[in-house]
Amino acid sequence: MADIFVLAEHRTGELRDVTFEMLSLGNELAEKTRSSLTAMILGHHVETFAKKLADHAGKVLALDHPRLENFNAVDYCRVMAHLIKKHNPLLTLIGHTAFGMDLAPSLAAELRTPLATDCIDIGLEGENLTVTRQMYGGKVNVKCTLKKAQNYLVTVRPAAIEVKEEGPKSGAIVSEAVPELPEVEHRKFLGYIDAPKGEVDITRSDLLVSVGRGIRDAKNIPIVESLAKTLGATLSCSRPVVDKGWLPKDRQVGTSGKTVKPKVYMAIGISGAFQHIAGMKASALVIAINKDPKAPIFRMADYGVVDDLFKVIPAIQAKASALKSERK
Repeated sequence: MADIFVLAEHRTGELRDVTFEMLSLGNELAEKTRSSLTAMILGHHVETFAKKLADHAGKVLALDHPRLENFNAVDYCRVMAHLIKKHNPLLTLIGHTAFGMDLAPSLAAELRTPLATDCIDIGLEGENLTVTRQMYGGKVNVKCTLKKAQNYLVTVRPAAIEVKEEGPKSGAIVSEAVPELPEVEHRKFLGYIDAPKGEVDITRSDLLVSVGRGIRDAKNIPIVESLAKTLGATLSCSRPVVDKGWLPKDRQVGTSGKTVKPKVYMAIGISGAFQHIAGMKASALVIAINKDPKAPIFRMADYGVVDDLFKVIPAIQAKASALKSERK
């Protein structure tokens, strides 16, 4: 069985979480098919990245070049096409991020190879590659079989794959020569634009307190904000809260917002429409508070409280405050 490749994604000096999610999935597929997993890192001064990746893959291909320091789809496509033609992996995984969505289609066209995008699971059944994708806004999961080919490209949705803890692989780091890169005049990297002051990245929070339409009115949002502050959590929300203008778009969880996977997700006054569930189902622990015992959110919850949130929130906050005082 041919190798499985994972393209590591990095930004501003850090490997992105989706890289480790893909490596975890790649290791699982490699074990099932008795193949090997290879991570690829493209960049400049990539030694530190390569060492981190070596703990998660059997081999790391390191390609170091000043032109690869920051992502440019044209350069990355040339290098990736060269690597895939040289090593002939069965499957190459790329994150379904702005980075991957820019790169994968042009790479698939260059290689004339099948591409499946925004996948939440991948399987190898005999000689057939299968992928699972969500349709109708996350209401239906569809398992597809790709047309048989020598190579496949798949983009993986961030936060869709659970990272499994495994021992260090101590993979070999191999320096690969970078092919000639002609000048690219029509596309240049200018810089990263930071999020406007006041916005938050809810995808990076380990604890989210998320509020839905059950909060009833914008004047009640500070109640949940206070709870989040007491718990050391980040405040997020469902789409109706954003639609009403009670919280900004960057706080929204769901298919039309952001996909999150915190250690703890507290859903307050959220019914649990499938669009919202699709954005938070990877959470390690889900706590739901809703006065409707039939709310769909309870099917996802590890712990549930059926009661008026305006009674429950003060009780939780008082207990959390007391525990914090005891620790001081």
